[in-house]
Amino acid sequence: MHRGTAALMGVCLATAAVLYLPPLAELVGRRRTVVMVHEWSGVLLPVPLLAGLFSAAFRADLRRLNRFAGHDRQWLRAVLRRRTGRPAGKFNAGQKLYAAWTAGAVLVMAGTGLLMWFPHLAPLVWRTGAGFVHDWLALLVAAVVAGHLWMASRDPEARLGMRTGEVSGRWAEREHPLWRD
Repeated sequence: MHRGTAALMGVCLATAAVLYLPPLAELVGRRRTVVMVHEWSGVLLPVPLLAGLFSAAFRADLRRLNRFAGHDRQWLRAVLRRRTGRPAGKFNAGQKLYAAWTAGAVLVMAGTGLLMWFPHLAPLVWRTGAGFVHDWLALLVAAVVAGHLWMASRDPEARLGMRTGEVSGRWAEREHPLWRD
């Protein structure tokens, strides 16, 4: 699910850059094809999440991501004060906030994108607003995804866990002490 979402998000961001930046547009050409790939990758973005709902383990992870507990507030305070010993379950508070933000951003981007794709569905003022929101949110998404990739690049054990489903007990104790058992 993560890889499918990442691939579709990467295609959305890459095609958006080509559509938005004239030097890239000139380099790539075929604007209509780029628009079509962008639109369809955006429409398909929720598919990995929907496919994941067939997995009991994924649904359990969604329940964990959807619950913000007292230890999550402690984790955030520790991060803001640059302290160690941050309590976290399977997902830390930063991961929970990122997941919620991403889900909301995908919904807003899909809604504004559909308004631009099907102009007959709404009056001009809505489409203009949709374009404004879509463009600025796309820049925010690009920045947040870059931050996500930067954080992931700093933790090789977490990346290994994403690929294999397993992490060392020592890493789990250090990064997610409430989840280790």
